[in-house]
Amino acid sequence: MPRGLKETSSTISIGFGTTESAANTFQQLTVDLNLDPLNQEVFVVQSINLDPTAPDVSPGVNTATSCSLTTTSQTAVATLSINNCLATSRLDIRTDGALAATSAGVPFTRASTEAPSTGLEYIGIISTNNFFIQLEGSGNTLAKAVTGKVYGYRARADSTIYSALVSSEVLSA
Repeated sequence: MPRGLKETSSTISIGFGTTESAANTFQQLTVDLNLDPLNQEVFVVQSINLDPTAPDVSPGVNTATSCSLTTTSQTAVATLSINNCLATSRLDIRTDGALAATSAGVPFTRASTEAPSTGLEYIGIISTNNFFIQLEGSGNTLAKAVTGKVYGYRARADSTIYSALVSSEVLSA
C-alpha cells in the first residue's frame, strides 16, 4: 500500500473493449472509474492486460495493430515514454515486400508486461475519474479491436497526496 493512501476496496477488475470506426483509424475509449473526488478517492493500478486483435496478412504490406492505456486523453497511440502511459501493446506482421500470394510474412509482438517482474506493489495511481484506451491499425483492410482488463483497488488519499496526484496527472497531459 502506498504511503498516504488508505485502501477502501478489495482488488477489482475493470474490463473494456473498443473497435476502430474504420480500418487504420485512431480510436480512443474513455473508461469511467466513478471515483469520489470529495472523499479524495484514487484508483491504484496493480496490473493491466491489453489484448489487440491480430493485424491482417496482406502480401507485400507491413501491417500492425497498436494500443495503449493512459491516464489522460491522447491524440495518438501512446508509448511508455509518455508519463501518463501505463501500458502498451503492438502486434506486427512484416513481409518480404513481394506482392505474390506466396510471399513470406513474419509476426512480431511487443507489449509492456501485465505486472512488472520487480515485485512492485502497484504500477500506477489514477487520481482523475477516467482512464483512456487508444487503438490504431496500420496497413490493414479490416477494422481492428482491443479488449482488456485493469486490476486494482480504490483508495482514499490524504489531502496533500491527493492534490499532488491530481496536479501531476493533469499537468503532465
